[in-house]
Amino acid sequence: MCQLLAMNCNVPTDIVFSFTGFATRSCEHADGFGIAFFEGRGVRCFVDAQRAADSPIAELVKRYPIRSTNVIAHIRKATVGRVALENTHPFIRELWGRYWVFAHNGNLTDYRPQLHAGFQPVGDTDSERAFCWLMQELAKQHARVPRPLELAETLAELLPAVTAHGNFNFTLSNGEALWAHCSTHLHYIARRHPFSTARLQDEDMRINFAQHTTAGDRVAVIATEPLTADETWTAFSPGELKVFVDGAPLV
Repeated sequence: MCQLLAMNCNVPTDIVFSFTGFATRSCEHADGFGIAFFEGRGVRCFVDAQRAADSPIAELVKRYPIRSTNVIAHIRKATVGRVALENTHPFIRELWGRYWVFAHNGNLTDYRPQLHAGFQPVGDTDSERAFCWLMQELAKQHARVPRPLELAETLAELLPAVTAHGNFNFTLSNGEALWAHCSTHLHYIARRHPFSTARLQDEDMRINFAQHTTAGDRVAVIATEPLTADETWTAFSPGELKVFVDGAPLV
């Protein structure tokens, strides 16, 4: 199973601590990794077809604390599509004059939606096809960027056409909000003042968040499985769709 990681904050924050533990999981998911950071209306995206545990790009991300309010990362275990750079998540498309970033965990069987010229996959994964279809259908239903909850309502209407083909855990962001859907496994934690100390599940690393934050900071982290051993993570229910804005869930 692939692994998802995402972060949504009210102030630019680095994801080095979470990504360090997340990258360790690539030992079992060795078919590529990627991470995308929103900075204003722009996106920095780093992808590699080799596993994060061995990738110099992953080491760069760990050592270079890029600060962002919305981050999406993915570790791939290939099921549909060969191991190649064009099949490595996250995927990026433009819609309504904004970048959209998407990553998927799951397997969609016999999924071949009709796509028009505006949104076509570059690679051959079921994930990228699903992303293109979602962007295509969102563009049909809205003339401009809808509000986060309004977009969540539209996504909820579209999802059954995809989930009928299999598991569709995903994260999606346009740099202003972050949407996360669970078919099987997804968890989140929303950190706020007073911040405490946390220890990674997969790596001998601990951090005191109070030393790196202010009283007004809010940080939500979404992951396939909890990343820390001494914090309380909330599990999504199967079929649940949540939208995060400014470091907190709206639904």
